[in-house]
Amino acid sequence: MKENLYRTCHIIDIDINKVGEKVTVSGWIENIRDHGGVLFLDLRDNTETLQAVSNDDSLFMGLAKESVIKLTGTIRKRDEETFNKRLKTGEVELLVDTLEVISPSLHNLPFNIMTSKEANEEIRLKYRYLDLRNEKVKENMKLRSDVLHFLRNKMYDLGFMEVQTPILTASSPEGARDFVVPSRNFKGKFYALPQAPQIYKELLMVGGIEKYFQIAPCFRDEDARSDRTLEFYQLDLEMSFVSEEEVLEIGEDIFYDVFKKFSDKQVTEKPFRRITYHEAMESYGTDKPDLRNPLIILDATEVLKDTTFGPFKNSVIKVIVVKNIGDKSNSWFNEVVDYAKTIGMPGIGYLTLLSDGTFKGPIDKFLSDQERDNLIKKFKMEENSVMFFIANKKLKIARKFAGLIRDELGRKLDLIDKNKLELCIVKDFPLFEYDEENKKYEFCHNPFSLPHGGIKDYETKDDVLDILAYQYDFVCNGNEMASGAIRNHDLDSLAKGFSVVGYTKEEVEERFKSIFTAFKYGCPPHGGMAPGIDRILMLIKDEPNLREVQAFPTSASGYDNMMGSPSTLTRLQLKELGIKVEVKEDE
Repeated sequence: MKENLYRTCHIIDIDINKVGEKVTVSGWIENIRDHGGVLFLDLRDNTETLQAVSNDDSLFMGLAKESVIKLTGTIRKRDEETFNKRLKTGEVELLVDTLEVISPSLHNLPFNIMTSKEANEEIRLKYRYLDLRNEKVKENMKLRSDVLHFLRNKMYDLGFMEVQTPILTASSPEGARDFVVPSRNFKGKFYALPQAPQIYKELLMVGGIEKYFQIAPCFRDEDARSDRTLEFYQLDLEMSFVSEEEVLEIGEDIFYDVFKKFSDKQVTEKPFRRITYHEAMESYGTDKPDLRNPLIILDATEVLKDTTFGPFKNSVIKVIVVKNIGDKSNSWFNEVVDYAKTIGMPGIGYLTLLSDGTFKGPIDKFLSDQERDNLIKKFKMEENSVMFFIANKKLKIARKFAGLIRDELGRKLDLIDKNKLELCIVKDFPLFEYDEENKKYEFCHNPFSLPHGGIKDYETKDDVLDILAYQYDFVCNGNEMASGAIRNHDLDSLAKGFSVVGYTKEEVEERFKSIFTAFKYGCPPHGGMAPGIDRILMLIKDEPNLREVQAFPTSASGYDNMMGSPSTLTRLQLKELGIKVEVKEDE
């Protein structure tokens, strides 16, 4: 092996045992410090930081932070009172003989590398290569590598075969907007980037690959959120000849093992709680409930069916009972009312149960004695407890508002144990939902999911909302961590399902030609799921958004300030693709 011209060891390997040894190290200048005319230089490589000092103070003069340099010198012990316990090299320093500037840096850095996570995110992402030098950011990248390594080994141990599926594919209506790629050879036609490898993994099952997985990139042209970016990665897996419970048990193993290994938080023991979609919406107001919050949403529609209070009449009425908060200040309750207004509610009613068994609150005067008595008995109210009321003419909106109020109360009352990773499985999703705005049915989850009872006749659409599917989500701390389903491998049933949302059989066969053709040659029953890699990392590291655990993410707007993407194409490029671009003035 040829001699390494840049180092004889990594900085992490330098300790008290190397005192007296001559070493060569290379890295970035982290800091230059002037201690009363004596200059110290902190050198950082990928492993640790080392203090360097020279008898020739001018050796360090004029150097810019973050320049890449090579130092050669002798390791010596530092004075005991100057030990730096934060560093593994803190008992020693390098007495420099020679310094070579390998690659100088500009003096004016866009932000302080050591505190880059506090800088403006747009600037951080524009200079992401500098941001990655921050130790905490680098730790996220290391964690990502370790988690992927762990997951791959786990899948191999479980007998899965890793298969890469194409990135350039066909557009398909899977619920999100596609990213499209124009074809040069087939002018006027477009590839699409996969929203997920959904069709490919089902085709692998047809091909006899009984247990498949991959770390799959997914692309969705949707507005970014803290838990959603334009591109993300998932552990995509599929199995043939399996029951729903077998897939769920695999998912439990994956989540439990990865969280136990990489997080210090308390992880839900297996088996995870199973919650039906209906129960989740009724009790928590969402299909991704945060079970760390002990508050439960209850229904008071029947109890108050004869109410004379205008906002409650002919409405769905949800309530949340919270114990021992009746002595909170008026300003505290006003903050809850203000929050309710920010989410679209006109306000929020509440009642406090007093020691004499009477209520205090802004809506008490609208209740009858019988209604007051029924509320206390039905919901087991205790002295000093408070009941919050959420009402709306539509069930869906009442549930949504109640879920948001539950979350806000959990935050305000500090009910959320941040040292827990609370996992559950939400299952039995409806196959369809109704879009009130566009007056049409849509798939609630995955269009390829198997309905309960197998083949259904969907020609009578009055009861389609009652059709449940073998669909399931893994949820942790209010985050959807994985979605999956047992697939519908029957072509007639699939076609009938798509007919409900407005596709003819001919249109479906044309849009999904590959799968409809493949299934005619013998398709095994199959199912799978796809844990989100980025969300797993986000929860382990307590990061506020997915961008913190991705190497080169776009900004929240979807623009890449570092690469200047998306960008315009030259006229020649457009001509080769057969594309003419028209941009309206108001765009």
